[in-house]
Amino acid sequence: MIRIVNDHTDPRINLAVEEYALNYLDPREEYVILWQNEPTVVVGRNQNTVAEVNAPFIKERGIHVVRRLSGGGAVYHDFGNLNFTFIVDAQKEMVSNFEYFTRPVIQALASLGVEAEFSGRNDITIDGKKFSGNAQYWSKNRLLHHGTILFNSQLDVVQEALNVSADKLQSKGVKSVRSRVTNIYPYLKTPITIDEFKEVLLQFLIPEPRKDYVLSDEEWAIVHRLKEERYARWEWNYGASPECEMEKEKRFAGGKLELKLNVVDGLIQDLHIFGDFFGRRDVTELENLLNGTQYRESAVEDVLGQVEFAEYFVGITKEEFLQCLFD
Repeated sequence: MIRIVNDHTDPRINLAVEEYALNYLDPREEYVILWQNEPTVVVGRNQNTVAEVNAPFIKERGIHVVRRLSGGGAVYHDFGNLNFTFIVDAQKEMVSNFEYFTRPVIQALASLGVEAEFSGRNDITIDGKKFSGNAQYWSKNRLLHHGTILFNSQLDVVQEALNVSADKLQSKGVKSVRSRVTNIYPYLKTPITIDEFKEVLLQFLIPEPRKDYVLSDEEWAIVHRLKEERYARWEWNYGASPECEMEKEKRFAGGKLELKLNVVDGLIQDLHIFGDFFGRRDVTELENLLNGTQYRESAVEDVLGQVEFAEYFVGITKEEFLQCLFD
């Protein structure tokens, strides 16, 4: 097992490193990556991003939102979270054996006096509380297995970032299963830093002598290309979402605004605007203009900027309309 050295904290780069290792590195070798992200929500391949993130909170905190290649549920990363990745031969008996890949984490914690166990389909828990979720992705004859480790994350932010508002929303994507979560740190007999824990974990992931792999400048150039072509694109992070039906409503000084719409491939479809507001023009005109627009605040704002908005809503501003649609 070879460790790929990666000290980047940009989630788009880190997911691109995984993809590069999976598809470009020597298929006869097996690799491990330990990595951390800046505050980020990472959604599963088959999820509807809109249905998984608390959009106003994400925007306020400047939290990244990125889609990964593997399935499973949405997770929150910050500098109190450590991620691990295995790249191995997909023909081996370990494929789909989530417990096999979580064993080094459990052993590392046991060495620190913390009793953890594999639980359910793909989790590791302490006292019945989840601190690690795991997912897998196959490409040809290679398997990518990765997992999170909540070491000392801001759990209040975890809950807020993944707490979708109470608006009526029906997604055809795979929904995350919310579990009770915990950090490792409170269970440690002797406090250590996340960097110190990383070194302990490496001892169980790759016994000495350890072999490191450092990407060349040419390889980093491919990683950055993968980032730009996939992980930095709205079309991947939001537009690749399954269909989602939404109902949004808010009351403003100018009246109540109700919006019913579908989001298909990231585009607004079947938008209908209701409410007890007043207007001089038929809102059906605005519905038709917005249908086919990206479900993205900047894209909708561009469309609204091309019309006499006050003709459709007396006493409701463009900013309030956007607030209703995206909050």
